[in-house]
Amino acid sequence: MTTEERHQKCMDLLGQLVAFDTTSAHSNLELISYLQKYLDELGISHRLTYNEERNKANLWATIGPDIPGGIVLSGHTDVVPVAGQDWSSDPFTLERRGDRLFGRGTCDMKGFVACAVAHADDFKQRELAVPIHFAFSYDEEVGCIGVLGLIKDVVANLPLPRAVIVGEPTSMKIIGGNKGGRSYITTVTGVDGHSSLPDLGANAILAANRIISKLVAIQDRLKQQADPDNGFVPPYTTLDLGLINGGTASNIIPAKCEFHWGFRGLPFEDMDAIEVEVLSTIRDEIEPDLKSVSAKAGITTRVKSDVPALKPDEEGAAEQLVRHLSQLNESGRVSYGTEAGHFQNAGIPGVIFGPGSIEQAHLPDEYIDVEQMKACSDFLTRLADWAETGVI
Repeated sequence: MTTEERHQKCMDLLGQLVAFDTTSAHSNLELISYLQKYLDELGISHRLTYNEERNKANLWATIGPDIPGGIVLSGHTDVVPVAGQDWSSDPFTLERRGDRLFGRGTCDMKGFVACAVAHADDFKQRELAVPIHFAFSYDEEVGCIGVLGLIKDVVANLPLPRAVIVGEPTSMKIIGGNKGGRSYITTVTGVDGHSSLPDLGANAILAANRIISKLVAIQDRLKQQADPDNGFVPPYTTLDLGLINGGTASNIIPAKCEFHWGFRGLPFEDMDAIEVEVLSTIRDEIEPDLKSVSAKAGITTRVKSDVPALKPDEEGAAEQLVRHLSQLNESGRVSYGTEAGHFQNAGIPGVIFGPGSIEQAHLPDEYIDVEQMKACSDFLTRLADWAETGVI
């Protein structure tokens, strides 16, 4: 197969993958079944891990020898919703306009998945000294949840890989670190009553405001302490606060208030310490005022998601391999979360490196440049060349 034919195969497969509506609220099993059949025809072994409801699955495949030290090509199969967005074309039909390919998930991140699968036959025909693995997950967009089951299965039952390349859209530039994300839902239960007699009730919104003020104070402190040269933008742990609901009428003391919050933490930030600081403030300073009105009042907080940061590791196996194959000498940092930190915590060094720009992700008329698809395909050819010897 010529280079041009390989490039076209990557784009053809992208069209197939985009056609599956794998919005996180939906099942991804049709897409996974398609990939299974594709790999079966090539004689490539694979295995699945499911969610509890068994309506979503991760796919793991291995090409080459069944030994430790393989390279993982990792991508998520789910996409964000299109509801309420103004698209110029059907988001689930790949459309080429000039040198851009439009469709939901083209850059985030079915472009990388398509390129990896399009090279499966080439990987299979090689005499690989180093195995190449596929790790395609579900529910990345809702907290990097699905990949945990896949990683657990790999660590418990399979030869441990030496490195993972997470193909998030980086414009084919090396990203060696990302912030982690931890999100929470806090529910404040107060005591209702007439607003003319506030001392007889317990205002849940005011209590929530005290918690939010504490969160803002923590972020301000972290901002002041930040190292401006740490490579992250912004260079400090940031507060997420995007949803709040409470109250029933302006003249009724609100008995309920719920808000979603969290932090996007630097890899070297102690997120546990921040969590303890917030929860202890709630427990010791805010909740007692509610309970002084009624024992039934109180505040609960639950963790919604917990995505570990990817700690920069320029000398690690993942970054060193991508530097060698790409001939790039610099690595950056990003503030969004990825699955790479989960792999790193499991003992598999990770790097983020893939086609497309994060600036197009999640937007209406999401697209990926054709040249980015070609660049990714060419990189995977060089990976296959290297994997025949495994020598850097």
